[in-house]
Amino acid sequence: MSSPVSHPETTTTPSPNKLSVCFVCLGNICRSPTAEGVFTKLVVDAGLRGRIRVDSVGTGAWHKGERADKRARTEAQRRGYDLQSVARQITTADFTNHNLLIGMDLTNLRELEALAAKSNGTAKISLLRSYDPLSPTDAEVPDPYYGGVEDFTRMFDMVEAACKGLLARLRSEWGL
Repeated sequence: MSSPVSHPETTTTPSPNKLSVCFVCLGNICRSPTAEGVFTKLVVDAGLRGRIRVDSVGTGAWHKGERADKRARTEAQRRGYDLQSVARQITTADFTNHNLLIGMDLTNLRELEALAAKSNGTAKISLLRSYDPLSPTDAEVPDPYYGGVEDFTRMFDMVEAACKGLLARLRSEWGL
C-alpha cells in the first residue's frame, strides 16, 4: 500500500476539502514513519483516502533519503502496515503545507514551536499521545532507536492507540 501523500517540496496551501497531517520525530526513521504508516492505513480503512493527506518528517537531516529503520519495518509488517516513507528534514514550508504537525516527544514539540515562529504557516502543533485518551498529559512516544525489539513493539502500541484517537478527533472536528 502506498501512502496517499506525496512529500511536498514546494509551498502549497492545504485544500479546504482535504486535511493534511504530518508526523514529526528526530530522524524520521522510527517514530514518525511508523505514525505515518499506521495513520495511512487507518485513513484508507475508514474510506478517507482522498480527504486526509499523511506525511512525516524529522527535525534533523541525519537519515535524509533513508527508508524507515529495519526494526520498525519488521514490526510494521508483523502488524499489517507498510512503511513506505523516505526520511526528510522539516522545512518552514511544512507549516503551510500541512494543517497539523504532530510531534512524538516534547523536544520535537519545542523544535516545531521554534520553527513555527520563523514560518508564515498556520499549521497547528500538537503531541501525538495527546490524542490517546488513556495517556497522561504531555505523554511522549519514546525513541526506540537505541533500544531493542521490545522498544519498537511498545512504540507501535503507543502510536496505534494515539492514531486511532487522532482519527476519531479529526472525524468529529472536520466532519469526515
